[in-house]
Amino acid sequence: MAEINDFIREWESDCDYIVAHTSGSTGTPKEIRLPKSDMRVSAKATNSRFGITRRSVIAAPLSVDYIAGKMMCVRAIEAGCELLEMPVSNKVIIDRRIDLLAIVPSQLDSLLAQPDAPQLVKNIIVGGAPMNDQQLAAIVNKGLNAFATYGMTETCSHVALKKICGHETYFEAMPGISFSQDRRGCLVIQAPAYSFGNLTTNDIVEIASPTEFRWIGRFDNVINSGGIKISPERLEKEIARYVDRPFYITSAKDDRWGEVPAIVFEGTASEVQDILDLLASKIDHKTCPKKARAVRALPRTANGKIFRKKID
Repeated sequence: MAEINDFIREWESDCDYIVAHTSGSTGTPKEIRLPKSDMRVSAKATNSRFGITRRSVIAAPLSVDYIAGKMMCVRAIEAGCELLEMPVSNKVIIDRRIDLLAIVPSQLDSLLAQPDAPQLVKNIIVGGAPMNDQQLAAIVNKGLNAFATYGMTETCSHVALKKICGHETYFEAMPGISFSQDRRGCLVIQAPAYSFGNLTTNDIVEIASPTEFRWIGRFDNVINSGGIKISPERLEKEIARYVDRPFYITSAKDDRWGEVPAIVFEGTASEVQDILDLLASKIDHKTCPKKARAVRALPRTANGKIFRKKID
């Protein structure tokens, strides 16, 4: 509770901005100043989307050091509702009604293990890192009303939500937000109510409408293998059907092709060739990982995102 009280004091100060830090998933975490006016716009949009009023209860077992935790505080302040105090832990225990719960994927398993979660939690937003296929399937089977979020620290949390259901859906814009693409095919966020106005990202997307998109992957992660552009994130979805352990796809230097896809997985060096042989039998040879590395544990940021490292 001390962290929340410290944030509230910062929020109620005369300063017109809040200091926040980026996640560090694409580089060194950096300090940024978020205008309180932008945070209010974002909080009001989320409260409107989920019907949060002064009679609501919202909760987040997340640190207020990061934007997700900060924004749950702002949503509670703006709505005048109860912000339920929860310990910051991967073990999330729900014992009362909650109208909006914000979590990261690493906290999902404990929530899914609770039989009465669908009855107690009205809405769930999951951010910070992508969910795996097993988690997505479990959410649907459990009957949880859950949404994946798209956003970043610079946008004061999410600017789009994607309903988790039994089929592929698009991210849908929050109120007052629209989308377009730049010449690289990357998402441009148009947000006239925010101080930044327009924000160009490094996320490659497929635009379905001015308010809908499908996320493909990061532009700065794209592997150029002999002129063939390979999205690691898209390749990971294909490989996940055959590899039942944590892994990620990155690039490795190659004398002939410049660079080739490589898989980094949790395991032992003795399993490297087995993994490569398995993938060679399942994945198209043009995109199949040509190199592999076993690690004890994948490197992750504080909020659970995998920190991709290239193989030399």
